[in-house]
Amino acid sequence: MVSNEALYLHELEKRWFMVAGEGLVFLTLLVIGIYKTRQSFRKEFQLARQQKNFLLSITHEFKSPLAAVKLNLQTLQKRHLSKDQMEHVLSNAISETDRIDNLVENALMATRIEAKNLDMLLSEMDISACVNNVLTGIRSTTGSEVVIESNIEPDIFILGDILAISSLISNLVENAIKYSTSDTKINVTLATKRNNALLIVADNGIGISDNEKNEIFTKFYRVGNEETRRTKGTGLGLFIVKHIVDLHHGRVEVRDNEPKGTIFEISIPSLKSVI
Repeated sequence: MVSNEALYLHELEKRWFMVAGEGLVFLTLLVIGIYKTRQSFRKEFQLARQQKNFLLSITHEFKSPLAAVKLNLQTLQKRHLSKDQMEHVLSNAISETDRIDNLVENALMATRIEAKNLDMLLSEMDISACVNNVLTGIRSTTGSEVVIESNIEPDIFILGDILAISSLISNLVENAIKYSTSDTKINVTLATKRNNALLIVADNGIGISDNEKNEIFTKFYRVGNEETRRTKGTGLGLFIVKHIVDLHHGRVEVRDNEPKGTIFEISIPSLKSVI
């Protein structure tokens, strides 16, 4: 026969385990809550910092070309120039105006992407000609400061939005230029592979660390070392690239170049025949 003391101890032990279990559950939930709250605050802080950096960057990006345009116009106003000199000054002003236009287009496109309001006007297009046209424009604005080598297979057609694809190419190449020194080369290749148009942009710049390769397509994100922060940029280019590729049912990959630098590889389904 079990004694009253034994029953009391057994009941006390049961209650202790129950209280201990409830306490453990509460403690676990508290730890998880603290972790989630801290994680949320960290994300909010990071987003706020990225937005602040974006505002500072976009202000600087607009200020520089606007100052250049103003200087060119003042030169035309105050000096008597020859025809060749006038054409040179006007060319510089137009180039800086195009730079402002690209900044505005990137900002608007990023806004439409976030609002899920970016519609693609898809039609058969010659991506080979598109790449060549974009590279011609970039070469004319960068001059001899940057060497862009290209190997473009002709007559590759895709079902695409020509304005969006032009923006994709421009953002990729300008991103490569931005993070490269003036004595390096940018290599742009376009070819067909397994019924896909394969665009490859390779640079010999500062490269991207493995832990940042999944972050670079995030809005406002910029590679976080001090050398990169001294470069121009808004953190919108690769964000736009990724979404344009997705809307064309393609894929984008990033990997290290050897001995240094980065390679971006864009694959978009090609059209086997053109009507």
